[in-house]
Amino acid sequence: MYQNISSELKGHIQWIFIDREDKMNALNISLLAELGQEIKRIQSDDAVRVVVISGKGQKAFAAGADIAEFANFGSAEAKKMSADGHDVFHRIEQSRKPVIAAVNGYALGGGCELAMACHIRIASENATFGQPEVNLGVPPGYGGTQRLAQIVGKGRALDLLISARNIDASTALNYGLCTDVVPIEALLEHCEKIASKLLTKSPHAIAEVIKCTNALYDLTDGYQTEIDSFSESFETADFKEGTAAFLDKRKPNYL
Repeated sequence: MYQNISSELKGHIQWIFIDREDKMNALNISLLAELGQEIKRIQSDDAVRVVVISGKGQKAFAAGADIAEFANFGSAEAKKMSADGHDVFHRIEQSRKPVIAAVNGYALGGGCELAMACHIRIASENATFGQPEVNLGVPPGYGGTQRLAQIVGKGRALDLLISARNIDASTALNYGLCTDVVPIEALLEHCEKIASKLLTKSPHAIAEVIKCTNALYDLTDGYQTEIDSFSESFETADFKEGTAAFLDKRKPNYL
């Protein structure tokens, strides 16, 4: 179905792999279009409850954008490429189904931006994060200036963005750029455990948490969004099941 990614549903977990291992899983325009299409499809697939995104192989999650593809672009072409990429990453960030980034190896430039668009980031011990765009004479184009500052704070973000220096997995963990670091051999299994844990939670509540948290950064009243979301959740089947299970001293069943 796709040329640059592979996607497979196992149970209720959708596994998406960036499939350009010979190019260090660099993000080209076609790949981003396919990724956007798959993320859109997943939103209406009731079988999918959690998504995991990773890169094929052990060397790279995504080692940046495919520079050869845009080296001769003018500003109009560059604007479209950036806007299209923003749309895909925004779609991931706003997904009502949680998206986990299994960061295996290099996550540079667009690869780091893709990881930051995901809701949870788990890194392998050999992972490397960085935004090297200033070395090419441009700022990041897929949301890197915005999400990096949101995640690690303005000071650290500017340091990384301006210096273009890379950081290893342990530093990323210290900065809050990822939440766990595991051996590369255990990365996918660890992410599967996290995803399986999420499957025991209310899908509606998870979706609302994502929406409310994103509202803080969308120039909207995040507090009011939370109030509305909280109150509206009381009318859902998930709320009824969750409270009934609590009162009955059993585990809830959200399937």
